Amino acid sequence: MIRNLTKFEKTAYGLLALLALIGLLLGLTNEMIFDTKYAQEDGPVEWGTAILLLCISVLSLYRLKRFWNHKKVLWKIGTFIFVILFFFAAGEEISWGQRIFGIESGEFFIENNAQGETNLHNLVVGEKKINKIIFSQLLFAVMFLYLIVTPILYRKLNWLKNLADNFAVPVVKWHHTIAFLLTTVLVALNPADRTWEVYELAFGIIFFMIFLRPLNQSIFKIKSPEQQ
Repeated sequence: MIRNLTKFEKTAYGLLALLALIGLLLGLTNEMIFDTKYAQEDGPVEWGTAILLLCISVLSLYRLKRFWNHKKVLWKIGTFIFVILFFFAAGEEISWGQRIFGIESGEFFIENNAQGETNLHNLVVGEKKINKIIFSQLLFAVMFLYLIVTPILYRKLNWLKNLADNFAVPVVKWHHTIAFLLTTVLVALNPADRTWEVYELAFGIIFFMIFLRPLNQSIFKIKSPEQQ
């Protein structure tokens, strides 16, 4: 499996392992440095996540433009959804640049956001943060289905394969799944409060590699007349 990885993928996995191990080491030995230097707000981990999510959005936009005249409506819809979804996720990660540009939050966000910021994932509903309800628990369930269940069913069920291909849904390879599971273990072992910031960065790295070179890479190619 390692021999089939590209040079970029090997480099990306090496970086992912290094970031997760450094985070674990700091979390176990100096939690304060981890929370206030390594994984703090607007720190390298958070910015790395936002940049990677934005890169996925830009990559999807590039493909949408490049293949516009060669793909069907469902493919365009699926790709456009990914453009919006990952752009939104990138913006949420850095509170839409609020701290960068010194923009004050509106009254609604001051009263209903756990950090008084202009974003949705820190909103409080019934004394519970949306982040923990949707962006943690629900997202983890979706990731489990996508990274573990889907690649198995994709190889066995033609209707699912056709559905994923028609909507331009990149399907993971097994090395993506293994990376996700190993990173989950390293992050779970980290006792620091902000350990999930590293998990989000790992999410960004793995998903960028999935979108760049998925199992069904043919969905990002132009079919010849014989294949259509």
